[in-house]
Amino acid sequence: MQLLEFEKPAAELERELDKLRSKAASQNIDMSAEISIMEGKLADTRASIYKNLTPWQRVQIARHTNRPFMLDYVALAFTDFYELHGDRHIGDDASMPGGFARIGGQRVVIIGHQKGRDTKENLKRNFGSAHPEGYRKALRLMKLAEKFGLPVITLIDTPGAFPGIGAEERNIAEAIAYNLREMMLLKVPVIAVVLGEGGSGGALGIGVADRVLMLENAYYSVISPEGCAAILWKHRKHAPEAAEAMKLVAPD
Repeated sequence: MQLLEFEKPAAELERELDKLRSKAASQNIDMSAEISIMEGKLADTRASIYKNLTPWQRVQIARHTNRPFMLDYVALAFTDFYELHGDRHIGDDASMPGGFARIGGQRVVIIGHQKGRDTKENLKRNFGSAHPEGYRKALRLMKLAEKFGLPVITLIDTPGAFPGIGAEERNIAEAIAYNLREMMLLKVPVIAVVLGEGGSGGALGIGVADRVLMLENAYYSVISPEGCAAILWKHRKHAPEAAEAMKLVAPD
């Protein structure tokens, strides 16, 4: 499991707790008092860590590969998910899955960014950075939702739209701008939820909504803290200061 630097004190206590439990089991001795004290110490340490997170630490959590991604939420919170593919112009984009689903008995159209957990899946999902086809597919699904009178739910988790040459040749900026206009004109309710990363225009391309929600450890910003630091301080090492100044996390 990938540990962040500020999580290491809790991880060390977890290891000590595991040793106590292992010793108690292997030697058949009663160490319940020591284990209880260690469990309390671990709980207090975790509470202290996550109660006092800095904006930069929240950004790191938002990017963590063990966080649930879009399709994890679909599997846990929705039923009858039927994925639709293709933008009817160029092709499909695996970084922007979407389709019909139900939540609490209500039929909806669900769309979102999907990242990968390993290299193979990240290559398939393009690290959650959608191509123009992804945004055009998203709009096609929103228009279907409007046609059938269904609410739209978008789940945002992207470092930004894909900036490659091919994406530029296929008019990524136009695709996002067109979505912004058309989403403002939709005649059905739209709810957008920032799950992790809300990176610039890549997030806005499916983020124009009647209600915009953010998870506690998510961020929404026009530029990454590293990008901001590179511009203002000429070095990425100032990303923590940039994150503090940018007011990009949910508590802000």
